[in-house]
Amino acid sequence: MTRAAAPLPTLADIEAAARTVYQEFQPTPQYRWGLLGERLGTECWLKHENHNPVGAFKIRGGLTYFDQLAQRGELPREVISATRGNHGQSIGWAARRHGVACTIVVPHGNSVEKNAAMRALGVNLVEHGDDFQAAREHALRLAAERGAHMVPSYHPDLVRGVATYWWEFLRAVPHMDVAYVPIGLGSGACAAVAAKRALGHGVRLVGVVSCHATTYADSFAAGHVVASPVSTQIADGLAVRMADPDALAVLLPELDRVVQVNDDAVAAAMRALFTDTHNVAEGAGAAALAAALQEREALRGQCVGLPLTGGNVDAALFARVLMGQ
Repeated sequence: MTRAAAPLPTLADIEAAARTVYQEFQPTPQYRWGLLGERLGTECWLKHENHNPVGAFKIRGGLTYFDQLAQRGELPREVISATRGNHGQSIGWAARRHGVACTIVVPHGNSVEKNAAMRALGVNLVEHGDDFQAAREHALRLAAERGAHMVPSYHPDLVRGVATYWWEFLRAVPHMDVAYVPIGLGSGACAAVAAKRALGHGVRLVGVVSCHATTYADSFAAGHVVASPVSTQIADGLAVRMADPDALAVLLPELDRVVQVNDDAVAAAMRALFTDTHNVAEGAGAAALAAALQEREALRGQCVGLPLTGGNVDAALFARVLMGQ
């Protein structure tokens, strides 16, 4: 039996979160790129979460998570979390802002440039395990040993911040018919649900996962959490072995469907975004476009929303992608 969904942020919560976020940076743009529309064969809008201080949407959640801790008088001496990179940059940025020590655990073989970006924010970086799940379990052990505060990758206080980008996007494009929503651990997708509900927007939400990391697709089909192996080589932001049960409870009744994209399709979408908009997208950041291109024929005459969720791809990997290698 699936657990009941935790309450999502209200419109007032999201508006308050926006005020917190805007102390650090202004709303990110969304553009109707002509060449991208030609490629997709219909009107489409691209939300540029690659244009914020850590190059990915996650920063919004980190800012509001720490803001809520501060408001409750619960700021800890140290926080610990696990990441493939963007969540860690978010937590590192917010921890630095509040003067809190921060340790982040990443799996071995993680993005070199994401690791460097976290260290530049003052993060104590620990490498452990071969995937996100192993890194997360080690982070939990470290937090227990050191009496540190463990920041999860999915939490309502993260969702309230992330929802601000969907709130911006849906207000800017009130006639959007369908939006493709990449799913990593679920904060971005649940944030889309929250903003849609808060605004009473009629957009249909389509989840996107890597076909090399199918836990959310499998869990969506089964109606409960199903763990799945991870083998994606390019979409590290989607490389999750086990869906979060709280996120799944939110998404089950709200997503229209879940689409799977392979690494070749993601690489092609990264190239397309650079060719058509000259923006750099990491694998997960191009997943929404990859899914839309896969369903191109069914989208004619509709207004499509695509989040470019992040641009933090290692230069060497991006060079290979651009060369089609």
